[in-house]
Amino acid sequence: MISTNGREFNYSEADFAKVRSVIYQKAGISLSDSKKQLVYSRLARRLRALRLPDFAAYLKYLNENEQEQEEFINALTTNLTAFFREPHHFDILANHASKVKLQNRKLRVWCSASSTGEEPYSIAITLAEVYGRYDPPVEIIASDIDSHVLREASAGIYSLQRLESLSLERKRQFFQRGKGANSGKGRVVRELRDLIEFRKINLLDNTWPLQPHFDVIFCRNVMIYFDKATQLKLLERMTKLLRPDGIYIAGHSESFSHAGHLVELAGKTTYRLANQRGLGNEV
Repeated sequence: MISTNGREFNYSEADFAKVRSVIYQKAGISLSDSKKQLVYSRLARRLRALRLPDFAAYLKYLNENEQEQEEFINALTTNLTAFFREPHHFDILANHASKVKLQNRKLRVWCSASSTGEEPYSIAITLAEVYGRYDPPVEIIASDIDSHVLREASAGIYSLQRLESLSLERKRQFFQRGKGANSGKGRVVRELRDLIEFRKINLLDNTWPLQPHFDVIFCRNVMIYFDKATQLKLLERMTKLLRPDGIYIAGHSESFSHAGHLVELAGKTTYRLANQRGLGNEV
């Protein structure tokens, strides 16, 4: 047994093992032993909300109530994000977009883990700056498995503290300061919000509501939650959605040296399709 140590709810090794099994089955997330306490703290909120006595009762409830599965996944999904996090990626995006701009066609981007919206809005700001207009010829699809964060992202409202990393010029150009009840908050301007289509997508689903071909796919700090077999499966599916000269942008702790048949390094944690040198997509 995991000692309760004064915990509010009884929480056994078997409970943790069951949670690991279910989240892997439903979302492909592999939880290490070090996540025992995180699982407790995240799911304890659901036990309180449902007024259940212990984790065994919650797991029984989860099995019997399909609607709880969404809350379960939402609770265990990590949503660490910030505007222009890993800023070099947005320089790479701007460089790639400048090349597409010369081709006189629409640029398509998929942000596959939008979280609360900071990443897709950073993408939209970057592209608005490249094209010099609020309505550039771009399509941005931002998806996430967590329905709660998608609602927050779609609203585009953030505390001013979360905007501190942005330059004063960007804040003035792309955000509106809240008044009255919204004092201390900023909202992304409507023109920028209109550039992004938010969709709920579970990467483990057999089909995705997406059409090829994307110029850029952002999938940052997502693959680290999957085992190697799942990583390869997802990477293969994603690369099939890329244009031949498209780029795949990964997170700072992710490497695909084991997937040389699919992708090759094209920049700092940035990849292109394998054997695509000479297509003019160096970044």
